[in-house]
Amino acid sequence: MSPSNTSLPPRSHGGTPKGKVPPKKKKKKSGFKTFLKFVLILIILAVLAVAGYAGYLYYKADHGVLDTGVDAPVAPSQSAKVKPITMLLLGTDYRPETKTHLSDVIMIAAFNPDTKSATLVSVPRDTKIELKGYRENKANAYYPNFLADEKQSGIKATDEMKTMFSKYLDIDIDYVTVLNFQAFRDAVDALGGVDVTVDKNMCYRDKADGTDINLKKGEQELNGKQALDFVRYRKSNCRPRTDASDDFDRNRRQNEVLHSLIDKMQTFKGVTSLGGVLDAMNNNMETDIEKDQLKNMIATYWKIKKEDVKFMPITGNWKSPYVYVDDDELDKAKQALKDELAGKAAVEAGTSADESSNP
Repeated sequence: MSPSNTSLPPRSHGGTPKGKVPPKKKKKKSGFKTFLKFVLILIILAVLAVAGYAGYLYYKADHGVLDTGVDAPVAPSQSAKVKPITMLLLGTDYRPETKTHLSDVIMIAAFNPDTKSATLVSVPRDTKIELKGYRENKANAYYPNFLADEKQSGIKATDEMKTMFSKYLDIDIDYVTVLNFQAFRDAVDALGGVDVTVDKNMCYRDKADGTDINLKKGEQELNGKQALDFVRYRKSNCRPRTDASDDFDRNRRQNEVLHSLIDKMQTFKGVTSLGGVLDAMNNNMETDIEKDQLKNMIATYWKIKKEDVKFMPITGNWKSPYVYVDDDELDKAKQALKDELAGKAAVEAGTSADESSNP
């Protein structure tokens, strides 16, 4: 029988028998395309999260969830959106286990809305302050003394500190914010830790206040308690003893931790951890900034990068029990703050960067 006369249906080239659904051909998945899709999804999520960053801050401030700031109007001409502002930042040693208020971190910050930049001057905690109208003392002792005198003087300790450091640095300080050590620990933990280089082994123990510092030299991620130990460490009472630190080492480490925190806040993890950070600040912070001004600052500086933040620690000579600040160093700090307010700091930084890139 010839093939042409067969009773079987003719073979089709590429077709299928009637009544049957052709099987779907399995396409090979491209690993690279899958990877690109995954990256694209992450980018979209990150953009959405960052876009919501300022909105979330606004919501917290506007709805009283972030319970900080004073209820007072801010004139449009005084808004942080258009006017450079200054702030005294005090980090006190208050913790639930100590209940003390020594201001172990003293910084004066100047913010410029045109350059979207800031300059922070660190004052060593043991600086001997000799200022007309004030009894000479260590810089960190004034705040608890002012607190003790509040009832008698009728003047808030934060206002006294703002007035005193305005005179000391020859600059008008607009606001003051007091942040205790508990807030620092909680904020670092909320961000999942900070990445720093521990410059030396550090060991110190004090049963009276529960201090137990035990850090090893090297690059590492520190939790809130460890980060606080890192910036506070001064001397050792352990065996074997570890090398001591002075105020200048502490200021340098404070700057390193702040840089790391800024880096963390710019990440997806930082954005998604914002609620915990705000809660830590909310429960352990006192400020005289107006609530509307807080929102102005959020709108203006929430994208600030560490490259736009200039840290300038004041140095001097240590002679127990004081740090004696060099007059030239103090003058440089005063000028750095004034330059930031005038918008000169960013211009000079850009000029020097351009010059350094030339062969």
